[in-house]
Amino acid sequence: MFYLLHGDDEFTSRELLKKLRQQSDFGFNQDTYDGTTADLKTIMMASGTQPFLSEQRLVVIDGLPKKKRGESSTTSAAPQEEAAKGARGKRGKKGAKGGALTRAAYEKALAEHVGQMPESTVLILIVEEALDKANPLVKAAEQHGKATLSTQPQGAQLERWIVARARTLDVKIAPEATALLANFIGNQLRLLANELQKLATYVGPGGTITVQEVRTLSAQVQEARIFDLTDALAQKNRKQALNILHDLLADGEAPLKLIGLITSQVRTLLLVKELAQKGMRGGQVASTLGIAPFVAEKALRQVHNFSTAQLEHTYRQLLDTDAALKRSRLEPEMALDLLVVNFGT
Repeated sequence: MFYLLHGDDEFTSRELLKKLRQQSDFGFNQDTYDGTTADLKTIMMASGTQPFLSEQRLVVIDGLPKKKRGESSTTSAAPQEEAAKGARGKRGKKGAKGGALTRAAYEKALAEHVGQMPESTVLILIVEEALDKANPLVKAAEQHGKATLSTQPQGAQLERWIVARARTLDVKIAPEATALLANFIGNQLRLLANELQKLATYVGPGGTITVQEVRTLSAQVQEARIFDLTDALAQKNRKQALNILHDLLADGEAPLKLIGLITSQVRTLLLVKELAQKGMRGGQVASTLGIAPFVAEKALRQVHNFSTAQLEHTYRQLLDTDAALKRSRLEPEMALDLLVVNFGT
């Protein structure tokens, strides 16, 4: 049996993988390979071996080799002789690594192997990209198992996902709360699932998640609201910034916590501006700083509104205000108001 889990919705694919693992007792007959580097010969040998003290053997391949330079998704598969040579190697010699084959040849060799596996083997391939319907692996899955394409939900589809996820946790979620999570967290499904789990635990079975719970408990939403605050400041819209600030205070956010969040964001903006000046883009910035991709993209849009000198000056102001508040030298709300008025000057 061959399962192909592909698409850019990595979270859903890995949840499906977890369910498939739990469908049978594979015992010690389980192997997982990094498909980007693993020896294809080794994978074929493992998936072609009968299970020991169990009815089935599980083999999981996580990913596929990267395409070689000049190779596109439409590149035709290499001749069967190349695939066989790369997969099996010569007797007495180490088999070729997966990367030694072109991506197309690797896919063709693996797809042909699927039809020759013992019925006792369950082979699962997870790929974090959508494969074309003409891909030999998609065809092999349709013939010898199942192919599941998972794509990240957008717009109304994302809101339906949130409602459905809440239902699986035995809670309801108000439309306004659903929109809040969708707008501020977006289609980062793993983060959404974690936030919903926390919110469901808070309201209890049969409860309803409202905007108030989301604003109080969701750190991701609070971080995004701080982004809205700095967005307003970046646009020199102090009135909107003050309104957001007072809303956060009215929701019970402690002034020191708010200053800490704003300080952290300004520090992130400084780092992002430095990387942007080096020519880095969103994905590279996110990887370098260890932040979420959507955070990197928002920060990249914001840094164009500030010079490095302005950000450095604001950062020092924030540190001074934080110290003054801790020494009780300023009224918290007045200190925050002054920060907003003087931000970026």
